[in-house]
Amino acid sequence: MWVLELLRCARDGQPLNHDALRAFVQGIAMDSIPDYQAAAFLMAVYQRGLSDADTAALTLAMRDTGRRIDLSHLPQLKVDKHSTGGVGDKLSLPLAPWVAACGVPVPMVAGRGLGHTGGTLDKLESIKGFKVGLTTEAFVRNVTDLGVAIMGQTEDLAPADRALYALRDVTATVESMTLITASILAKKLSEGIDALVLDVKVGSGAFMKDLDSARALGQSIIRVGHQAGTRVRALLTDMEQPLGRTIGNALEIKETIAMLQGEGPEDAMALTRALGAHMLVLGQAAESLEEAEALLDAALADGRAWQKFRQMVRAQGGELSAIDAPERLPMARHQTVLRAPEAGYVQRLDAYDLGHGAMLLGAGRSAKTDTIDSAVGLHIEAPVGTAVAAGDPWLTIHHNAPLTRTTLVPLERALGIGATPPTPRPQILEVLGD
Repeated sequence: MWVLELLRCARDGQPLNHDALRAFVQGIAMDSIPDYQAAAFLMAVYQRGLSDADTAALTLAMRDTGRRIDLSHLPQLKVDKHSTGGVGDKLSLPLAPWVAACGVPVPMVAGRGLGHTGGTLDKLESIKGFKVGLTTEAFVRNVTDLGVAIMGQTEDLAPADRALYALRDVTATVESMTLITASILAKKLSEGIDALVLDVKVGSGAFMKDLDSARALGQSIIRVGHQAGTRVRALLTDMEQPLGRTIGNALEIKETIAMLQGEGPEDAMALTRALGAHMLVLGQAAESLEEAEALLDAALADGRAWQKFRQMVRAQGGELSAIDAPERLPMARHQTVLRAPEAGYVQRLDAYDLGHGAMLLGAGRSAKTDTIDSAVGLHIEAPVGTAVAAGDPWLTIHHNAPLTRTTLVPLERALGIGATPPTPRPQILEVLGD
């Protein structure tokens, strides 16, 4: 009867009994709560939402269904970064070792791509031998020894989150702000972190298409994180156009290497530096963003950030020869160049269309069971704002299979050319949190 009472309260928007909620979530993780009752709970939450207190209780209950990583032996504050997903968003790859090189440990549990957005783990696996499936013990050891590790979610980290996410996917409840908040934080709070920097993408290539919904998600995670004892700062960032010049797994590793050597695209470098500065301030390695930026610049200039990345790759089984000589990374058999149909200025490179096109090439997944082709992807030859003549290259397609109209249509549709230069869009739209 207690399950029915919990479902009634969720259905009617009434406060939940937190003991009952914990038992319910534990039952989901142990598969003792039937799917139809779990689905009823998800739909009730989707329709009614939960208070911050109840969302925090749900989050902690999900976290506590599994193992919590203990990094309390490290004297420094531990800080992670999470992105809600975008196109060409490889920023976690240079960011984690860059921040670690400045003295703030970064324990990062990352995910895989689905749909038009790429996944950090998929990119890392294009480095031959790189192991994302670390044991918790290996993860702790690497964070302790190197200050950084990136791994996938293990079976014993927040198992209720995996069960609930699978049900959300088939019950049309994925978009619930409450459930998104709980899902993100349940995993992040399992990592043993003290603070989190959240990169909430906004625009055509993002999950949140408009600023209001992105702001609501950021504020929700900040409030619930605070109730759970974790500081959260959220940056709302533009995702109308891709980040950097590459989309696709090995191509984005090559761009990561360039970034850590100070040679990356300006937009990707600037946003990574900004996210890193907020992480250093939350980690108390710097008192101001200006001081944090100076620390990051120094770690980049003297090679510490690059060396930290090499150390992480080696510690996780990756072959250093592949990143020391990026031409050894997977390469597609064919390159096809798309050319500007007219003269003018590149005013638009639609992030969704480019991400969707890359997925159709094999760089992403339309279903969780799809296999990734690490070699394929896109290289943007003419970023937004570039002046082009008719016939100038604007996109190089790296592909293994013959191109079809199904793949080409979204790529061609992504380009917008106009007679005048576009108005520059700010990368960081808002910063929320303390």
